Amino acid sequence: MTVPLPERTRTYQNYVFDSQHWELYIPRSDDIVISTSYKSGTTWIQNIVLQLIFLGQPKPALSEVSPWLDRRTLPIEETIEKLNAQQHRRFMKSHLPLDALPYYPQVKYIVVGRDARDVFMSFWNHYSNFTNATYARLNDPRGLIGDPLPLCPQEIHECWANWINRGWFAWESEGYPHSGNLYHTQSWWNFCHLENILFIHFNDLLVNLTEEIRRIAGYLEIDLSEEALSTTAQAVSFSSVKQNAARMGPMPVESAQNVWKQGLDTFFFKGTNGRWKEVLTEAELVMYEQAKARVLTSDCAAWLEQGRIALS
Repeated sequence: MTVPLPERTRTYQNYVFDSQHWELYIPRSDDIVISTSYKSGTTWIQNIVLQLIFLGQPKPALSEVSPWLDRRTLPIEETIEKLNAQQHRRFMKSHLPLDALPYYPQVKYIVVGRDARDVFMSFWNHYSNFTNATYARLNDPRGLIGDPLPLCPQEIHECWANWINRGWFAWESEGYPHSGNLYHTQSWWNFCHLENILFIHFNDLLVNLTEEIRRIAGYLEIDLSEEALSTTAQAVSFSSVKQNAARMGPMPVESAQNVWKQGLDTFFFKGTNGRWKEVLTEAELVMYEQAKARVLTSDCAAWLEQGRIALS
């Protein structure tokens, strides 16, 4: 029986995305693509992979070696040129769902998930701290496709109502004004049977970082001694990443200062789960349950809320 493979059926283009950038990507047999919904642990996984690829070697700054190919606001030709010049094992990030990303059997994909309510709390911190310069850059009419990014509501509950009940793209029903958060995970979960897709959960990283690093290393076929495993876990703990944000952040410090009011301190905010419990009302949690029922299969929903315990 032939196992169905993913097909690219969607095009994502807005103030932040251009999925057509991937048309310039030429895969190598050992490439790694890290695809997450926003605020789900992207940078954390990128840093784990960086540590594993450069075991026993000097570690470059993350922003120098792991590009975000679907980002609209950087010249893709320049990004691809730098990527093609890399001699080490390459690892890229994407925030695209699988139906907007070209799929290659020889590439290894790491998908990171997180409870949508926790994603929202991090997204609120991210969105509500954008600088005026960020809005100006994202909404520059030159090359902008679709509507500009609206200003963040002053009230978190208004932001939640939009985010959980509206989609930016016509085929999505949540995630406004970015893209579908639940939709992203479900698009990958539909192909969880494929051996070259690994699912990592944010909560599992929090609870047992060492074991998750071991899983990632095994999946990437990287030999890892117990000493190297311990060293890697220490290097990528949330406190270490935040302390070394200049090298372990998604962009240089000076760039982050233009994006968020508090620079990388905004990007690396809490690194915790459960803050939504003190914010979202019962009525707002009903909205969440309705969105979950609309978008997710029951097994995907259980994994997003609980992590690997839901699979045991």
